[in-house]
Amino acid sequence: MVLSEVLSDPRLPPPLDGILIPVLTLEAGFWERAGRLRARIAAAGHKAKLADTRIAQSCLDHDVPLVTRVSDFRHFVATGLTLIPG
Repeated sequence: MVLSEVLSDPRLPPPLDGILIPVLTLEAGFWERAGRLRARIAAAGHKAKLADTRIAQSCLDHDVPLVTRVSDFRHFVATGLTLIPG
């Protein structure tokens, strides 16, 4: 998901194409956990885009921090996601 978003930026210089982001595999039960995660965010009164939820769940499953400039992910911190400002 993240790799697709990065590569969709028309300003991305070709030498960086695909070398910066490791691809995380989807673990068994991913879709159920992602659905529950999104419901948890909604229950707290926040909106969570489906793509953002899938990115957050992938990071949570692999216990890796998310480097981002997007403030939408701040709601996921309460669920255990670690954010690193990009």
